[in-house]
Amino acid sequence: MMMMLGLIMMSSINIVGWFEVYCFFMLMVFFCLMMFYGDLFGWGASYLFEYDLLSLVFVILSLWIGALMLLASSKISSGLSGKYFIILVEMLVLFLILSFIIRQYMFFYVFFEGSLIPIFLLVMGWGYQPERLQAGTYLLFYTLFGSLPLLISFLMFYFENKVLLYSFYWFVEVNSLMWFLISILGFLIKIPMFFVHLWLPKAHVEAPIAGSMMLAGVLLKLGGYGLYRVLPMFKISVVNSGMWFVSIGIMGSIYIGLFCLRQSDLKLLIAYSSVAHMGLVMGGLFMMNNWGWQGALTLMVGHGLCSSGLFCLANFIYERLNSRSLFINSGMMLYFPMMSLWWFMLSVCNMASPPSLNLLGEIVLYMSMVGWSKLVIIVLFLSSFLAGAYSIYMYSLTQHGKGMYFGLLLEGKISDYMLMLLHWVPLNILVMKTDLIFF
Repeated sequence: MMMMLGLIMMSSINIVGWFEVYCFFMLMVFFCLMMFYGDLFGWGASYLFEYDLLSLVFVILSLWIGALMLLASSKISSGLSGKYFIILVEMLVLFLILSFIIRQYMFFYVFFEGSLIPIFLLVMGWGYQPERLQAGTYLLFYTLFGSLPLLISFLMFYFENKVLLYSFYWFVEVNSLMWFLISILGFLIKIPMFFVHLWLPKAHVEAPIAGSMMLAGVLLKLGGYGLYRVLPMFKISVVNSGMWFVSIGIMGSIYIGLFCLRQSDLKLLIAYSSVAHMGLVMGGLFMMNNWGWQGALTLMVGHGLCSSGLFCLANFIYERLNSRSLFINSGMMLYFPMMSLWWFMLSVCNMASPPSLNLLGEIVLYMSMVGWSKLVIIVLFLSSFLAGAYSIYMYSLTQHGKGMYFGLLLEGKISDYMLMLLHWVPLNILVMKTDLIFF
């Protein structure tokens, strides 16, 4: 953490640029990967910080997406406002890492809410349209609406037990429905759950590419991570009322899938597909069994890489043609043939095709939910079918057709292809090393 603080200070006085920060993030990824092999650093580092397999997976994901954010935003990072942009990215990654490695609820709340400040400033400062003011307001108020009850819940925990360590509450059972609801509301909004998801499409549409990548790649998973830490103390309430949240999650994914088939805005389609996938994650988490939790974690990692890559592809088109319309941007196979392969590779990963992590996560989640009720098979079949349908819809409309730009030929930079490779490789290679994710 001291290295991250030092990096922020060096960025503020222009000692390091975006490339040095990118290299530092990549170095930290490999440093964290070493922790999977051996007890050199230990799983419990201090009273406030600890690494377990769950937190380490999300720390690596945060550093990886943070590095790819800088690679995707090299034009912004090299501009006049680049120094402030790099500092915000570093602060965002720092807050996320602290959220994942802290072992005390109140400090987790501080860093959980602190991560909102850099992403809010990214949307407001580097967003594309004047509507970013409305998007920033949605982002702020939706999140605060759920987080204030969460603060009250943590204070109630402290006044009753005089301790806020995660490990203590694994052995405590709270049988109060109201307490349960105010404790999970903030995380359900962050995931986001269907019915409280309206802030996400607005934030994605107006955010710069770095904001969209971090929102889809890590910030949504912060809600899932919070549920991992809070749900074990409400086992009785989850057993009694968890079926409602499972139903909202999987039925919401069907409704959102149908809505995606009516979309004409490319970024909105990708944003709504995130809501559909995270609905399945929420269903798996509320199953409160090993299969559900492992499937949710696998799908969160896979979705973080896949959706971040899709937003990068959408940004490549927007930077060159200044449009997000699926109909205006049709025929990209003629104008931008080098990127057509990456559109195909990530579109099929988005519909959970082998050998992606998304497929493994969905299979494990489906096994978990079918064990709960056989009737869920029909709903899960529809959800899976719609995921394939809107992924094919997105690919076919962007890549095929006559198009509107005659004689135009677009070229990508080497860094663009490198960016897509760094999204695709871990998404498909990690399926051969699932012991890094399964716990």
